[in-house]
Amino acid sequence: MIPATISLAGAGMPPHFRLRSALSYCAPLIVNGVALPFFPIWLATLHFSDREIGIILAVPLVVRVLVAPVVAMIADRMDERANVLVWSGALSLLTAIVLYWTSDFWPVLFVYALQGATFAPYIPIVESITISGVRRWGLDYGSMRVWGSIAFIFSTLIGGQMIGLWGGGMVLPVMVAGFVLTTAMAVYCPRIGPTRRRNIPLNIQAPVGNSLRNPQLLLTMIGVSIQQSSHAMLYTFSSIYWHQLGFSGAQVGILWSAGVFSEVMVFFLSKRLSRRFSAWTLIRFGATMCVCRWILFPMDIGFIGYFALQCFHSFTYAFVHTGIQRRIVATVQETQEASAQGAYYFYNGMCLGLMTVASGYLYAWLGLGSYYVMAGVAAIGLAMVIVAYYLQPQSAAVGGNTREAS
Repeated sequence: MIPATISLAGAGMPPHFRLRSALSYCAPLIVNGVALPFFPIWLATLHFSDREIGIILAVPLVVRVLVAPVVAMIADRMDERANVLVWSGALSLLTAIVLYWTSDFWPVLFVYALQGATFAPYIPIVESITISGVRRWGLDYGSMRVWGSIAFIFSTLIGGQMIGLWGGGMVLPVMVAGFVLTTAMAVYCPRIGPTRRRNIPLNIQAPVGNSLRNPQLLLTMIGVSIQQSSHAMLYTFSSIYWHQLGFSGAQVGILWSAGVFSEVMVFFLSKRLSRRFSAWTLIRFGATMCVCRWILFPMDIGFIGYFALQCFHSFTYAFVHTGIQRRIVATVQETQEASAQGAYYFYNGMCLGLMTVASGYLYAWLGLGSYYVMAGVAAIGLAMVIVAYYLQPQSAAVGGNTREAS
């Protein structure tokens, strides 16, 4: 049944919503593009051991997945979700500045964990605001999300050049500058008022009851999170493997860039893909390609072969991410949008964190055979998504099966 209240496309939309949402993605991903690959290099300049560096990097991961859902639920009850972004950006900036005066293990661990807590809700809440734009005004999610991926690519490439020139000492100044930009973009982020239950897209039924407890949505989010966690082996050991095969540093950089650029292309084409394929189809196809990717990965297929395999990231990540966001829109009321994003962030972060820890033991035990284990993990996630698909009921009100409607 079509909802009685349908929002007219663009009616009531804040000026330049698309541009402001896109820039809100760019700023935090610029920080991530520098911090994720290069913060360990700064830690190494403090002469920490490998074990100490591992602990410093692992603790904020746990803190983030615990804090983000709680703050997201609070944001759902606020008159303006974007105000949380200002506090998140400003407090994260403060922790980055404080790192200038820390050099011992425990102070660095405490301050970086605190940064993980303050920065944790930023991206989930930006996602919730963007999805509200999709829900209220029928906007294209991918055309806004794509700019964050592009910003990540360029910040990583530029950060790599700066590391070559100035070493690990450049990391903190760039992080501080990134958090200044992040805070500024939090002020610029669209203000769309409190979440509401009306004005959902024409082809989506209004969810009933507490949709966050919907078994179909929970199983889908957990299944997708398990499938995504199979990337842990790639993130941790692929560069080592490629170096062992004799690939140069430049070739390894090209392989990583190929994966992100393929992801960007999917976000650019997401509107066309959404018209042609259901969210379920995108998720199932992406998860299936993920299984194939890890089966092929241990084989020595040469640089061109790995380049093509890295392009599978468009399916194994971007297809799946686009699909799960559409399923959240279809299932969750806007009053629970930030909570849903926080819950998905929690499942995704916990699964990836646990699999990252496990990947070290698996790689030491099985070597390249550990990628076959990742194929099995992706298959488990795919199976859970298939089960979730069949939990979605048919609807006679629209004349047939609603499983493939969104």
